[in-house]
Amino acid sequence: MSKRIAKVVKLELIGGEAKPGPKLASAGIVMPKFCTDFNAKTADRRGQVVPVIITAYEDKSFDFVIKTTPVTILLKEKAGINKASATPNKDKVGKINRAQLREIAEYKMPDLNCNDIEAAMRIVEGSARNMGITVED
Repeated sequence: MSKRIAKVVKLELIGGEAKPGPKLASAGIVMPKFCTDFNAKTADRRGQVVPVIITAYEDKSFDFVIKTTPVTILLKEKAGINKASATPNKDKVGKINRAQLREIAEYKMPDLNCNDIEAAMRIVEGSARNMGITVED
């Protein structure tokens, strides 16, 4: 017999540094167990933002799926900026090259809705354009 799902929660936590708190309390899971499991799985991504989807069951057990770091954070790191542009069509705040764009697209490929690297690069390039980051050849 399958378990009944009580709640599905999407969170962005810091890799290797999850601790019990109000974010996790909303999921309705055993927080110390989740924190230990999550920190063990994301120890190699310490300090990075790690999206996670937690499926909580009625018996207080849970499953979780770890996703790749959001594109906006990766673009800001590569461009060396702290904040995206408020008016991206007028104010350009940073630059990246095609090699950096390809690197981000290859990393994000498992989480993007596309079949080839060229399509993934176009998706990431669109995000960069919306942040005020120019892509140079």
